[in-house]
Amino acid sequence: MSALVPLPTPFKDDRGTIQNLVDLPLGSALVILSKKGAVRANHYHKTDFHYSWLQSGKMIYAHRPSGSKEAPAQWVIQPGQLFYTPPMHDHVMQFLEDSVLFIVARNIRTSADYESDTIRIPPLEIRPEK
Repeated sequence: MSALVPLPTPFKDDRGTIQNLVDLPLGSALVILSKKGAVRANHYHKTDFHYSWLQSGKMIYAHRPSGSKEAPAQWVIQPGQLFYTPPMHDHVMQFLEDSVLFIVARNIRTSADYESDTIRIPPLEIRPEK
């Protein structure tokens, strides 16, 4: 299963373009600014899922079903790509450049709600970019 999500054809007219990213009832939207070399996640969510869209920068995203001992599937994410993290999937993000990442998630992301649904895991191994 690929984490990459194909984007629908954007709506274009003389005013510009509208690119739909996700069309679902969702609980939160956030922007994460990450510096080159930063590593985020190394956790899974019991019920939450999220769609992530990289506006700028470059990153490696990896995930696998929680409890698996297999190496996680891994993708190099470029600006304009959308990817999906399902519930109960260990995941990690390593930023190869300063990056701006937009995330829309199923659950509300107040600190208490987020922490009650998030299980931290030992760091996942990321293979170097090819």
